[in-house]
Amino acid sequence: MASHKLLAGCLLVAVTLLSGCVTVPDAIKGTSPTPQQDLARVMNAPELFVGQEARFGGKVMAVENQQGKTRLEIATVRLDEGARPTLNEPSRGRIYAEVTGFLDPVDFRNQLVTVVGPITGTAEGKIGNTPYKFLVMQAQGYKRWRVTQQVMMPPQPMDPWLWGPHPWRGGYGYGGWGWYNPGPAVIQNVVE
Repeated sequence: MASHKLLAGCLLVAVTLLSGCVTVPDAIKGTSPTPQQDLARVMNAPELFVGQEARFGGKVMAVENQQGKTRLEIATVRLDEGARPTLNEPSRGRIYAEVTGFLDPVDFRNQLVTVVGPITGTAEGKIGNTPYKFLVMQAQGYKRWRVTQQVMMPPQPMDPWLWGPHPWRGGYGYGGWGWYNPGPAVIQNVVE
């Protein structure tokens, strides 16, 4: 009985350590505990949000270098709890994020970014030949993300008393039912 309690305690500690806490990187934390992230709400009455801190992220569609600043055109998507853009989601709208200084277009075009800073208003622009009203913000912080692949293994049995060597049966297996077939591993894209 005591060994089962010890095992349960060890498993709880292992799961806690593996899950960890998801935190927003310092570069995009901002100064507000809850920066605005609802683009549709802001675009319904943008004048009400001028000066408020916002955090948006998504795919950089265009990079325009101007005198003393760089304007990123971002197709925004929902951000996860770590402020990372969510993969495979439709755009929620586009913004212009103005960053002080020069950013090389080669390093940012078609990349995932998250930006944070005050909303400064709106600007008329175009997507292709279609007129579009962009939200404009001063990006005081930004983070460029990369997409990597991880192999996700299927769940394995956790009971050491059922899984492992069974010399009395002549081999390995799960309990008395033979081999455990966990199925194929899955390769998954993740934003880091």
